Amino acid sequence: MKQYFLGRWLLAAFCVQALTGCGSSGSNSGVTSSEAAVFATKAALGESLFFDENLSLNRSQSCATCHNPEHAFIDNRLGDDGAVAAVSLGDDGFSLGDRNTPSAAYAAFSPTFGVATHARFNSQQSDYSGYEGGQFGDGRESDLQGQAGGPPLNAIEMGLADKAQAVERLQENPLYVSAFKQLFGERVWDDESEAYAAFTQSVAAFEESPEFSPFDSKYDRYLRGEYFYDPLSKAAEGKALFFSQQFTNCATCHQLQPNSHRQELFTRYEYHNIGIPVNKAVRAKNSKGDGYIDQGLFDNPLITDAQEKGKFKVPTLRNIAVTGPYMHNGVFKRLSTVVEFYDQYLTSSEFTVNPETGEAWGAPEVPENISFTELEDGKKLTPEKVEAMVCFLITLTDSRYEHLIPNDGPDCDG
Repeated sequence: MKQYFLGRWLLAAFCVQALTGCGSSGSNSGVTSSEAAVFATKAALGESLFFDENLSLNRSQSCATCHNPEHAFIDNRLGDDGAVAAVSLGDDGFSLGDRNTPSAAYAAFSPTFGVATHARFNSQQSDYSGYEGGQFGDGRESDLQGQAGGPPLNAIEMGLADKAQAVERLQENPLYVSAFKQLFGERVWDDESEAYAAFTQSVAAFEESPEFSPFDSKYDRYLRGEYFYDPLSKAAEGKALFFSQQFTNCATCHQLQPNSHRQELFTRYEYHNIGIPVNKAVRAKNSKGDGYIDQGLFDNPLITDAQEKGKFKVPTLRNIAVTGPYMHNGVFKRLSTVVEFYDQYLTSSEFTVNPETGEAWGAPEVPENISFTELEDGKKLTPEKVEAMVCFLITLTDSRYEHLIPNDGPDCDG
């Protein structure tokens, strides 16, 4: 297996204890040509920045803390119940977010945030016109570079006060000082905004590398003729259901490529309100309080139209089997629950109860603007078909994460 993330190990060996300093600020002393060569590209520099815990206030968190590359780039830290937590814990050790941290895998393919019109494939629905793309669930950052710059300066995430403090932390490391000059120009450190922009460009370049988007799941191998779905298997049935115009509505929002499906991202990056209920367990612990309403896209500073309230960006389904909990607030723990939640919008659906709670599905946090046209298109599923859908979704797992597939799901070989 390929050795991932080599640069961070060299960095760790060079800078054994950040709290004592990795050299004087702005100094190039002690940097050999071989060490500097580790950061010969922006992506290589971004790799080490991605793993650098010194870029959080208490030097306890890095980008990789909430986007662990060994766990499909999600935050796999456990909550009090022993399961993966629905939201992330901040660098201060007590602050909790309100939204589930999305996987950073394949994030580079999200288009720049804006308004667009596009056709839908394998769908009975008309063309989509509306907002698409961007980063975060509400698209508040237009691109990867903007996304990379947010968490270090977020008070409940990595907690640095401002760009100036971030740049000071960067300059503690002479390897960074040298590499930034080499890659961005000798005067990059003269302006803190320019230096911070160089930091975000480097992290974005790393996130654009093949490590984040290998396209090597069983589904991808099937498209290349390297893997075959047993035509009698549950996964094959699920695949047929997923791409069917007559039986499900999945492809309406979760198919990007026509015909060949090669490098399929399983999202059109549209924005929809699908009626997700409040995650009461999260709200009981974080600082938002009972009266808070997550408005989704409407919280994006660029959006003023109330018709966008409650909408969130449609996520990729790649690695979906190993990136729970699910939905923008992590309210569902199991993938089968997600499928049943969608089905409950269909006439005569038998899935009227949340299987994780034994109670009726909660009321939508934002009852306005729900995408009923899309949600009510399709035929109800049986429990057997729900299993088939899950079995197909499991085959969207990158090969290096197949060992993480939960063993308490359906028997896809049976």
